[in-house]
Order: sequence, then structure tokens, then C-alpha cells
Amino acid sequence: MNININSYYEKRLNIFERIQNSSNLEKTVLVILMACFTGLASQIFIPLPWSPVPITAQTFAVLISGLFLGKKLGPLSQIVYIIGGALGIAWYGEMTSGLSILFGSTGGYFLGFIFASMFIGYLSEKYSRSRKFRNMIPIMLIANFACIYIPGLIVLAIWYNINFGILPDMINLLLMGLVPFIIGDIVKTFGAALVSKIFLPK
Repeated sequence: MNININSYYEKRLNIFERIQNSSNLEKTVLVILMACFTGLASQIFIPLPWSPVPITAQTFAVLISGLFLGKKLGPLSQIVYIIGGALGIAWYGEMTSGLSILFGSTGGYFLGFIFASMFIGYLSEKYSRSRKFRNMIPIMLIANFACIYIPGLIVLAIWYNINFGILPDMINLLLMGLVPFIIGDIVKTFGAALVSKIFLPK
């Protein structure tokens, strides 16, 4: 049993180090694969009748992009996802693309994806103990609810003002852009922390 556990720890470390020390070609492939995974996760798409912001699973991909790819490649994968969709790759929610979505009601969340991945990647790379489940939980929560939602809500308010001529009050803004997603995002943050516990060396 101890031999199997030690072998698991060794393989986990070897894979992590292989990613960290990968060649430029391998890094490019990893970035593209993570961008594709983000696009795949965004196809889990539930529109809300009272909000221009849908429920998707893409934030889970964003969170683990920082875990596996680090503070540079993680956010780069999200930049590739954002730019790729803007240029016509149909991997935004419901297989859509284009600048109209990027500069629409959800544009701030896209920007937050970059910040969240960078934040997680930085801490995960610099502090190995942060990869423990109990330590990763608050990191994931901060990345999700601060790094993503702060720019998301700001841009959503600006979009609402441009389209309806008034700024939404705080309660309506939160009902549109935060409250419906809290439970699902908590599940995703715990899931991402569990991924860290299982797959990353401590």
C-alpha cells in the first residue's frame, strides 16, 4: 500500500515538473488545449430569463488553468480563449463567437478569467502548501468571487447603462450578475480545490 502511494506521489510530481519544464512547443499545445477545454466547458450553458448573464461551467476551466499551467501560461490560455472567440472561433457559450459578445454584458467576466487564472497560478507556483485542499479553498473563492465578479459586475453595469440609459441599483445588479451563480460557483471552487489535492504535488 505504501509503495502504491509513494508511486502515486512520484508520478504526480513528475507530471507537474514536466509541465513546468516543458518546451515552447509543448507549452503552446498546453495553452491551446486549456483554451479548448474552457470553450468546451462554456457549452454547459443555462440562460436566465431575468439576466443577460447565463450560467456556464467555464469558470471551472478557468480555475484549473491556473493550477496546471501556472501564473503565465494559465492566463495566456484564457487570453487565447477570449481572442479566439472574438476572431470567430465558435467556443463561447452556445457555440457563439464575435466581438459583440466580448463587448457585451459578459465582457467583464472574460477579463476576470485572466486575473483569476493568474492569481491562482501565482500562489500555486510560489507556495506548494497552497495546493493543499484546505488552503486552496479560500484561494479559489477569492479568485472566483473577487477576480472574476468585480470586473464582471462593473462591465455589466456599464453595459446596462449604455443599453437602458440608467445604471442598475446594487440589488438588481447583484441579482443579474452574482446571486444566481453563488451555489454553482461554490461547487466549482470546491471541485477545483479537489483537483489540486488529487493531481498536484504538495
